[in-house]
Amino acid sequence: MIVDTADVDERAHVAPSASVWHLAQVREGADIGEGCVIGRGAYVDHGVAVGRNSKIQNYALVYAPATLEEGVFIGPAAVLTNDMYPRSIESDGSLKGADDWEAAGVVVRKGAAVGARSVVLPGVEIGEWSLIAAGAVVTADVPPHALMVGVPARQIGWVGTSGRRLEPVDEAGRFLVDPSSGDEYELTEKGLVPK
Repeated sequence: MIVDTADVDERAHVAPSASVWHLAQVREGADIGEGCVIGRGAYVDHGVAVGRNSKIQNYALVYAPATLEEGVFIGPAAVLTNDMYPRSIESDGSLKGADDWEAAGVVVRKGAAVGARSVVLPGVEIGEWSLIAAGAVVTADVPPHALMVGVPARQIGWVGTSGRRLEPVDEAGRFLVDPSSGDEYELTEKGLVPK
């Protein structure tokens, strides 16, 4: 469903089961998967891929060449940026053109959530099932299941697939449990893995 007041380029692909709401803009070459929801006033740049069952909430901005995998949540007014060295003009004062910079896209892995008004810098990868708290500024890659807060964002714990903070089961903090689902995890040299 695409509402009449949305601006969806005819060269974009929007799956039949996706929803694009009032004042949202979906640019040419964007690929919106099955079951996705693009909220009011959201912006999806050209060529951005959005995996099935993902949600881009109201007024979020997703700039090319971002990739969102399956089940990603982008909170209201969050921004996924793409320019490491933003400038409008060259040193001589001449206007920069489209060929005068190289975009670096954000990658958001399966099930991850980026909270309201967060900013993710260009080229950053957000790991599977991680959670970025509202208002955080993410400047570096985020491991799977990490709970990130602050400016710049720092890891303060781990989250399960439910999005809830994991609780330690042992004194060493090597084994963790999701209090809502009972799912268990182990902290290894390779990161957090389900048990």
